[in-house]
Amino acid sequence: MMTNYTRINNIFGWVAFLFAAVTYTLTLEQTASFWDCGEFIAAAYKLQVVHQPGAPLFLMIVRMFTLLAGSDTSQIAYFANFSSGLVSASTILFLFWTISAFGRKLLMKTEEDYTTANIIAVMGSALVGALAYTWSDTFWFSAVEAEVYAMSSLCTAVVMWAILKWENESDAKHADKWLIFIAYLMGLSIGVHLLNLLAIPALAFVYYFKKYETSTKGIIYTAIGSILILGFVQYGVIPGVVSLAASFDLLAVNGLGLPFGSGVILFAIILIGSIVYGLMYSVKKNHAIMNTAILCLTFIIIGYSSYSMIIIRAKANTVLNNSSPDNVYSFLGYLNREQYGERPLLYGQNFTAKVIDEKEGEMMYRKGNTRYEEIGKKRIRIFEKNQQTILPRIFSADQASHVSFYKSWLNIPAGKSPTFADNISFLFSYQIGYMYLRYFMWNFAGRQNDIQGIGNSTEGNWISGIKPLDAMRLGSQDNLPPSISENKANNKLYFLPLILGIVGLVYHFRKKQKDATVVALLFFFTGLAIVLYLNQTPYQPRERDYAYAGSFYAFTIWIGLGVLALFDFFKTKITGIAAAGLATGICMIAAPVLMASENWDDHNRSNRTIVRDLASNYLNSCAPNAILFTMGDNDTYPLWYAQEVEGIRKDIRLVNLSLLGTDWYINQHRLKMNDSEGINFSYSPAKIVTGLRDYVPFYDMKINGYADLKEVTDFMGSDNREAQLQTRNGDYINFLPTKKLSLAGNTGSSNASDTLSSNRVRWELKKDGLYKNDLMVLDIIANNNWKRPIYFAVTIGADNFFGLEDYFEVDGLAYRLVPNKADPNTSRGSVGKVNTKVMYDNVMNKFKWGNLNGGVYIDPESARMTTVLKNYFYQLANQLMAEGKKDSALKVLAKAEEVLPIDKQEMNTTILDFQMAEIYYQAENPAKANDLLNRAATHIEGDLNYYYSLKGKKMQQYSREIQYGLSIMQELTRISKAYNQPQVSASLDKRLKELETKLR
Repeated sequence: MMTNYTRINNIFGWVAFLFAAVTYTLTLEQTASFWDCGEFIAAAYKLQVVHQPGAPLFLMIVRMFTLLAGSDTSQIAYFANFSSGLVSASTILFLFWTISAFGRKLLMKTEEDYTTANIIAVMGSALVGALAYTWSDTFWFSAVEAEVYAMSSLCTAVVMWAILKWENESDAKHADKWLIFIAYLMGLSIGVHLLNLLAIPALAFVYYFKKYETSTKGIIYTAIGSILILGFVQYGVIPGVVSLAASFDLLAVNGLGLPFGSGVILFAIILIGSIVYGLMYSVKKNHAIMNTAILCLTFIIIGYSSYSMIIIRAKANTVLNNSSPDNVYSFLGYLNREQYGERPLLYGQNFTAKVIDEKEGEMMYRKGNTRYEEIGKKRIRIFEKNQQTILPRIFSADQASHVSFYKSWLNIPAGKSPTFADNISFLFSYQIGYMYLRYFMWNFAGRQNDIQGIGNSTEGNWISGIKPLDAMRLGSQDNLPPSISENKANNKLYFLPLILGIVGLVYHFRKKQKDATVVALLFFFTGLAIVLYLNQTPYQPRERDYAYAGSFYAFTIWIGLGVLALFDFFKTKITGIAAAGLATGICMIAAPVLMASENWDDHNRSNRTIVRDLASNYLNSCAPNAILFTMGDNDTYPLWYAQEVEGIRKDIRLVNLSLLGTDWYINQHRLKMNDSEGINFSYSPAKIVTGLRDYVPFYDMKINGYADLKEVTDFMGSDNREAQLQTRNGDYINFLPTKKLSLAGNTGSSNASDTLSSNRVRWELKKDGLYKNDLMVLDIIANNNWKRPIYFAVTIGADNFFGLEDYFEVDGLAYRLVPNKADPNTSRGSVGKVNTKVMYDNVMNKFKWGNLNGGVYIDPESARMTTVLKNYFYQLANQLMAEGKKDSALKVLAKAEEVLPIDKQEMNTTILDFQMAEIYYQAENPAKANDLLNRAATHIEGDLNYYYSLKGKKMQQYSREIQYGLSIMQELTRISKAYNQPQVSASLDKRLKELETKLR
């Protein structure tokens, strides 16, 4: 039976793999996804350098999958996504074998225990647990897009399976090969994501429990030792090896005058020699533990060597070359994520702490022509001592929104300083309760909707589907608003997977405490420990549940073992085979089947092309050889994908404002990229190095009138003392002398509007100082002389428009800078002037719409973009009406209804419905207008009735939303009356009064 068991175990493992592989293949994203996926696919396709700290092994593996697309570039993203689907299915395979290994240890202690009933129970438990993870919310999300988290999960799954293989064979002669294999996998995983390292404590305890008699002292030593090993790998091996190599290279280049890289070679020789000597010494002394430890370290370093790809490709100066890590010092900064700054972990400031001084840190270096040049020492801020605490959780004072959130969440009165208790309260209530347990419950209890939450009752919470429990968590579940009831992510799991997992947890601890401890350690370090380490601030740009996938992986082990708990109970009532079948069947329905049925519709991304199509629309909004300023991930990464992979509009120069404050990024834009010529900067590389002109404050020189932009940028770039201010510490810095600026108008064709202008552009900056990226934007505009069209993406914030909005022209999904000021009497654009000729052609003939109205799942980011698109349809139609082009305006509105999901919207977008209704009335199509008003009113009613059902204090929390909703209802009534629609206005008026009576 043992031989049969192994064969059966292998077969059912591959069955689980097949279920997962089919699921993910059927639900794969067809093109790029939002967030990092566009960058990853573009970088993988051409082996380029992604954002810090990189993922070289991931990129190389994905590159192999993209070869399956052949010459069809439109299929490259699909096969890149397929790589995630396949490695995710492989994760399920190894999870199955891990659960069956734990189950085997619980039920099959002797050969006589390999009965048919026990084998069915173990296979059932492994299948239930593995499929529960297959169809869990977080893991499924990452499995259908080209992101690192799927491959990172595979690394975790394989090392957990491998340590159990070692445990099973630990008494054999060459059993420690599994430990070396695990070390190699750990090294490889560094080239994917660091999350896999968090399995080290669990692995350490498997080793301890197998090799030593359990004692309190031994457990404490193992816990401390495992954390030290984790710290050694994360801080010693990863940056430490490179840091030592950098020190050797500094000595060789600056001290001995040798070529760049010579010190790195010397260090590599010493490192290899030390390893060889250590291995020979351990063999000579017959020291097995030392030998194994050195081999493990060696194989970690070998796996870690995938990072050589980053330096090799950086030296090739690829188009995507984040941080340009082409030498040992820039590579060290890349690994240390210096671009993203630091946050306090164990000790640091509260948000109320003031900076009272600065101290100097270690010297920073950059590669010069013949030697490493000193940039200057790191500046470390010193905060007030009485405003610092251990475990600082509410530390972020750089954004006013963070400060207000802390005060609101913790009810900190005005003028009161936060305490240590406030920090701990924020840790448990927000960082653990809201940013971890909420995600945990999404996966195993249910989910309210996919709207990103910030702590209120109607956005992104978990729900059970059991009315009393829902009422405790969310208030009444009657009269649910459409944002919940119609949301595809409204998934009711009725707590069943959670209950089954808790049953499995208790059963595991009762039956096999040591094994349960190992799973618990994996659960803790891949969940709560990450919470402590990340120390997340409020208002994250997206939900962060993917960071905790390893924790959810561990919990599904207990979901699987819950089957064995039921089997133990049932076999006292019925025969063993029947008990195994019944337990498996009940648990299969309660967890995996329920999870698959509820989660399928909001994880099915097949036939969705919105990201690629929006990127194409952005690029095709621009005239040839344009410069397009973007800002965030989602208006940059998809465009990188479109250009680098599908070759769409490679003549456009994309300039990301978030990166434009770094010298490496500025210098890259001096070069030709694809079909786009380099940008003409007036500042030499020496003028924009790190530490110079990072911030240029405003100091009013009382200049009369408007100063020429070119003269002002030259002034801010001057090294003359007359153009600088002296700071308190004696340094000299440049400054902005005036906010009133002018720019010579174009004497030729005025861009897309085909008019002539010789007037000067005059405007006033809306900033009190310029960061380096601001300075570079103004420098680009000043030196461009209208030679290249300049655009700003419509999704970047207005504070990045520099006060130039009156000189914007709307052609599509980008604002074009033109030398003609928009006429407020004729222009109806929300920003600048709508160029109806160009925009009408774009909207009606050129743009693609991602099959948005074709029944595909509209995720939150896509929903946000549909609101943006809807607004631009309205602006175009409104401007066409102002120009007397009624037929064209009606065609635009019809197009909007054809391609956009008009019915799927938030309350704050219904204002666009009544604005469009006005256009329909003006165009003498009252039937369409009335339909829009009624739909908008129904949507608002749904929201307001839900707020009313909350009653009392919960309803008061939504007073702003209630007032806003009532004001929209009032506006709907006003419009229907203004256009003489008595039947509609009477109905709306009645509905409004009923709502006002209830809510006021």
